[in-house]
Amino acid sequence: MAVQVPSRQLFIDGEWREPILKKRLPIINPATEEIIGNIPAATAEDVELAVAAARRALSRNKGKDWATAPGSARAKYLRAIAAKVTERKTELAKLEAIDCGKPLDEAVWDIEDVAGCFEYYADLAEGLDAKQKAPVSLPMETFKSYVLKEPIGVVGLITPWNYPLLMATWKVAPSLAAGCAAILKPSELASITCLELAEVCREVGLPPGVLNILTGLGPEAGAPLASHPDVDKQIAFTGSSATGSKIMAAAAQMVKPVSLELGGKSPIIVFEDVDLDKAAEWTAFGCFWTNGQICSATSRLIVHENIVREFLDRLVKWTKNIKISDPFEEGCRLGPVVSGGQYEKVLKFISTAKSEGATILSGGVRPEHLKKGFFVEPTIITDVTTSMQIWREEVFGPVLCVKTFSTEEEALELANDTHYGLGAAVISNDLERCDRVSKNLQAGIVWVNCSQPCFCQAPWGGNKRSGFGRELGEWGLDNYLSVKQVTQYVSDEPWGWYRSPSKL
Repeated sequence: MAVQVPSRQLFIDGEWREPILKKRLPIINPATEEIIGNIPAATAEDVELAVAAARRALSRNKGKDWATAPGSARAKYLRAIAAKVTERKTELAKLEAIDCGKPLDEAVWDIEDVAGCFEYYADLAEGLDAKQKAPVSLPMETFKSYVLKEPIGVVGLITPWNYPLLMATWKVAPSLAAGCAAILKPSELASITCLELAEVCREVGLPPGVLNILTGLGPEAGAPLASHPDVDKQIAFTGSSATGSKIMAAAAQMVKPVSLELGGKSPIIVFEDVDLDKAAEWTAFGCFWTNGQICSATSRLIVHENIVREFLDRLVKWTKNIKISDPFEEGCRLGPVVSGGQYEKVLKFISTAKSEGATILSGGVRPEHLKKGFFVEPTIITDVTTSMQIWREEVFGPVLCVKTFSTEEEALELANDTHYGLGAAVISNDLERCDRVSKNLQAGIVWVNCSQPCFCQAPWGGNKRSGFGRELGEWGLDNYLSVKQVTQYVSDEPWGWYRSPSKL
């Protein structure tokens, strides 16, 4: 399928601008390894322009154009963006698939979610108006107090390549709903649809400087943004724990807030009372959806010892039935990983597991019918110990490792034996047990009898080394709001703490 990749520049102050140093980066189709276009490569000089544009956007007309405008005014722009995204859904989905390698059906679903997320935050922006001046109950009748929710200011947003436009939207939509001005830096590995979002914003007349989009490398564009003194919320970041640590350190120098959604090594516990086929499909989906490149992937299977043999037989059959192909082929359910570097990294994890004594039960190699592209068969690894790299570290590819348990306590101990705490799943027909296990899983998100569903109305985020802060839902909006207390003395009587000079 021929897909024309638009040639774009940086989006700064409502206009397309060539990078100051005129550098560009190639776009590589991960399914063919061919160069299909290029993106502008921003540097610190471009970051300066974008931050200045964002600051102007907030102060223009004393803030009345955006920051202090009614939430209902901002909601109109968010709804207009949602409508344009829906109008261009087919085109945007194709660009997403060719850029990051995810199956076209998945990409269509993502773009629908993008539109839905903008609509949802349009509703919340309108709701903000009613929440202003919310009264605070005080113990003294001589005082009245209320709360204002105000935009935090200029925000930096750094997003990953596995859900390029959707992850950007998780940050852009609430930040704009709150009245902030934003600078978005998407991953250099998949930036096409984020640049198309800039075109959508231009078409709907979003005020200049409210959203600026800089593509480019992390050290050259992301780092200057993360340490810029004129960014009020230093960064809302989704990505690796290592990069998250650097961003946190940069923000700490200026005592500025960050929210971090980092890696994961999430467990899925399968008890002995399950429907084997239903559980096998959710297990496969939980790890192999989005080509295995999900921070919340339930990539550690913890299965009851009484059913392990039969369950793994079923799981292998489900896995071998997954269609691996170019993302544009009908029925594709697993495409390539995003880049050559990621492909080599995934294969190295698999070879290390083997050398450490684990067994590759299924997959672990390039599919025979695909000679080009960064494809890896969905992989199931058994005979794993808890000290192995494959059990402890995030692969970010279609690789599932397996351990067994005999008691609920043992399952929980295995599940929680990780530095991460993003997602977790439990599959059992005993709902009381599911409830008990859910409470004891050390994760920000728990799925019961499923894995990976995500809704923009519900909070998303983790604990431990998976980061802190919550995206989506009302919690996502709160990330971009500052709370101000206003308290008034309402008595006609003087305060009377000091002796009055007039009575001496």
